[in-house]
Order: sequence, then C-alpha cells, then structure tokens
Amino acid sequence: MLNDILTIKKLAQEEIEKAEGLKEIQELKVKYLGKKGILTVKLKSLASIPQEDRREFGRILNETKVHIEELARKHEEILKALELNRILQTQRIDVTVPGCYMPTGHLHPTTQVLDEIISIFSSLGFSVAEGPEIELDYYNFEALNMPKDHPARDMQDTFYITDDVVLRTHTSPVQVRVMEKNTPPLRVIAPGKVYRCDADVTHIPMFHQLEGFMVDRHITMSDLKGVLEVFIHSVFGPDTGLRFRPSFFPFTEPSAEIDISCVICKGSGCSVCKNTGWLEILGAGMINPRVFEMAGYNPDEYTGFAFGMGIERVAMLKYGIDDIRLFYENDKRFLEQF
Repeated sequence: MLNDILTIKKLAQEEIEKAEGLKEIQELKVKYLGKKGILTVKLKSLASIPQEDRREFGRILNETKVHIEELARKHEEILKALELNRILQTQRIDVTVPGCYMPTGHLHPTTQVLDEIISIFSSLGFSVAEGPEIELDYYNFEALNMPKDHPARDMQDTFYITDDVVLRTHTSPVQVRVMEKNTPPLRVIAPGKVYRCDADVTHIPMFHQLEGFMVDRHITMSDLKGVLEVFIHSVFGPDTGLRFRPSFFPFTEPSAEIDISCVICKGSGCSVCKNTGWLEILGAGMINPRVFEMAGYNPDEYTGFAFGMGIERVAMLKYGIDDIRLFYENDKRFLEQF
C-alpha cells in the first residue's frame, strides 16, 4: 500500500505541473482530494489495515494529502498571475485618450409639467394622495353619483376587467377613498395614470390626470376660483385670462368648464383656439351632496369643491403641441426640446 501512495503522490505532482488552466487544477483537486477522490478512498480503507500498521499509513496519507494541496495551491497562483498578465497585455486602456461624451437624460415633458403642478398646489397647502389604477366600479362610478346605467358613464369609454372592476377612468376615486378615511378639513390633490378606450390627436388610451379637492365648512365657488387663478397664473403667466362656463359633471353641482385665454394668439383668435380666443383646460365644481353622503359626510355641515385636469392637456397648451401622441412615440427629436 505504501508503494500505491508514493505512486499517487508522483502522478498527482506530474498532472498538476502540466495543468495549463484553472479549470484543470480544479478538476485535479476533485480527482485526488474530493469526497470520492483517490486519497479520500484510501483514507476510508485504513480500517482494513492491520492495527500495528494503521497509524503509519495514516500519517503518510495525510502528508501526501497536504503535499498535493500545497502543489495545487502554488500552481493555481502561478496560473492566476499568468492570466492577469495576459489580460493586462491584451486589454490595456490608454488613460491619456480623451473620454467619450455620454449625454445625460432628463425628465419627460409630462413629468416636468406634473412636478410643476404638484409644486404649485403643495405651496397652497394641498397634500398628495394616491390610489389604485385597477379600481372597483363602486369607487370609479357609484360613489361619485354615477350608479349603474347612469347616462354619464357614456362620457368615459371604460376598460372593464370584470363587471365590478375597471381600469380607472379618472383619479376622482381617490377623493372618495380619502374622504372615507379622514374627516375635514381636507385639501388634497391626486395625480396619476388613467385609462380610456380612446385614441386620436387629442386622446390616448393611457394618460395622466390630477384631481384636486377641498372640503371644510363654508367652502364656496369663490374659494375654487381663487385657487384656480393662482394655478393658471403660475403655469401660464399672470396675464392669462380665465373664465368659467356652466357645464355638467355628476359628482359636482354646480359644475363648470374652465377656459384660459389662448396661449398662442393671446385671445385675439387663431386656428388653435378656433378663433374664439379661449382654450378649455379643466373641469371643476362644488362637490355634489350625494358624494358627501356616500363618503359618510353630512352635506348640511360640510361643503367643498373639486377640479380635474389632464396633465398632457396642460403640457400641450404650455408648449404649443397639437398632437398628444407625440408624448409617447419616443421620438428623440421631440423629447430633446424639453
């Protein structure tokens, strides 16, 4: 058995010295030192050796194991050094060569406008709330005074997931969710993505809206007008005109469409404003008492206003863009202008 051990030691040394790669070294370690390796098997066979010889053979086997481990370690270090040297020779970098310019990105124009709007309303004391984009029919419609079969539902082409679950068509459901969990006074804006089955130069299936509302005792249309004047003048300039037109929304009463003087012709009339001098920008009104009742508020005690706007619509007016689809075609020529 002693001759076997000496033969194994000599053979292992020859194979390790001939190894040309780290993978070969690893394979040789497994071959001689692994759980089923040659030396491991020899160690397990010591029990079959006579008692008087067992101690000596065990010592020789352990010395051989340590010797092979050391050989493998040293040769592995040599191979690693050779590999590092090869990499340094073939992959050298000339640090004196000027670096390549890497252009930095910037925020999408929709995000820029949204951040600006949030900043304006935050300065007026409004907090920001969010809600689910996959919404229950109850919050998207019923709690906003649009029960099933209500004709106002036709105003919004809806993506239905099931009969009772939709992709939200506006961020107004956040208003209901906030009112259910909080008591007045409330001053909240709810920005986010919304979805409608619609697509043309002024409509896309996914876009961004911002809902805002204020609830307290003695809130009036004058408060709504004051807040929106600050917003309009902050975004479009202090000389921008503002007008309210009577309208209808089931969740506000009275309701109004808000127009601004045309940002292109400054109110004198052009093709953009269809020679009216005005551009529609958002809808608003006093919160319908039915909405308060659905949220658990006493409409005789509290009043409030709400407003909603499309962020892309504001961006189009702010930058004079005539096709909403440009925002999402990822044309660098368009995006780099912002």
